[in-house]
Amino acid sequence: MLAGSAAIFALVMLLLLIAYRRTPAPHQSERRQERFWLYGLGLAFPLVTLAALLIYGLVLGETLLPKSAEKVVSVRAEARQWSWSFGYADAAGLRTQGVLHIPAGRPVDVEITTVDVIHSFWAPRLAGKLDGIPGQVNVLRIEAAAPGEYHGVGAEFSGPGYSGDAFTVIAHDPAGWDAFLRRAQQ
Repeated sequence: MLAGSAAIFALVMLLLLIAYRRTPAPHQSERRQERFWLYGLGLAFPLVTLAALLIYGLVLGETLLPKSAEKVVSVRAEARQWSWSFGYADAAGLRTQGVLHIPAGRPVDVEITTVDVIHSFWAPRLAGKLDGIPGQVNVLRIEAAAPGEYHGVGAEFSGPGYSGDAFTVIAHDPAGWDAFLRRAQQ
């Protein structure tokens, strides 16, 4: 997206520079030259660039949608000013504060909701951002490619404590995930 925007910006700046310095070519009629600038660079280039960005956005957006898959883990993320708590479908009754535990290499559907104002769930290295809206549940598919610790933030301004609205995502290997679930059931 940034590259496409930069290309359009560079073209506009180039056209502006050319417009101020340009003199008509002696062998071309003014009308033909104007058509080239209007249709060729004024319409065709932006349309092609925007179509490419649209296709890229649609392909990327498709990966963020929750789809049916085997072994999908379901987690409920509940936001409140200014913290996150997480509940796990595989471990009834377990809630963690500020730390989301997930298995690495498996899709996880995060059901995002909030009890007070609009919050945004965003773990940049795992998926895009999705808003939590009071009284509504939104589902975001995330997946950690490798075990590790990932940073997440509440990316929506939600009042004076907003800057501390962060959480940690811990992705476990299969043995670590099983151990986490066993500890939760004890």
